[in-house]
Amino acid sequence: MYKGNMLTSSIKKDEIKRDWYLFDAEDKTLGRLASEIAQVIRGKKKPFYTPNLDMGDFVVVINADKIYLSGDKKNQKKYFKHSGYPGSEKEILLSTVQDKQPEKILYNAVKGMLPHNKLGRKLIKHLKVYAGTVHPHESQQPKPYNL
Repeated sequence: MYKGNMLTSSIKKDEIKRDWYLFDAEDKTLGRLASEIAQVIRGKKKPFYTPNLDMGDFVVVINADKIYLSGDKKNQKKYFKHSGYPGSEKEILLSTVQDKQPEKILYNAVKGMLPHNKLGRKLIKHLKVYAGTVHPHESQQPKPYNL
């Protein structure tokens, strides 16, 4: 057993630096884009990553309505919801969601890739998804993210 003076350094809350990144979802595959966004939001791309801290960056996604879905996911994938009352379950096709709220598809995909606890609920607030090219985050000067 080693009894040297090596200490594991842990990053402090005030040492965390957050950036804003701009992702363009046009013609990008849903799962591959969502996993990349989840890693940026989580902070895994940073050299001082700590799993139990919120140290990720903010992500703005534009053109969510032009995302690419491989296979026949539009007609086969279903979103399921249930209020808890008997007979209240509902299944909604992905094509219906894409017509009405295209930003929900990417939002749900990224949310499923984040931790399912308090930290995940805090991290999902770092994601801003928009169907078109216009977004209200110009003042944060988001940097374009290259995939």
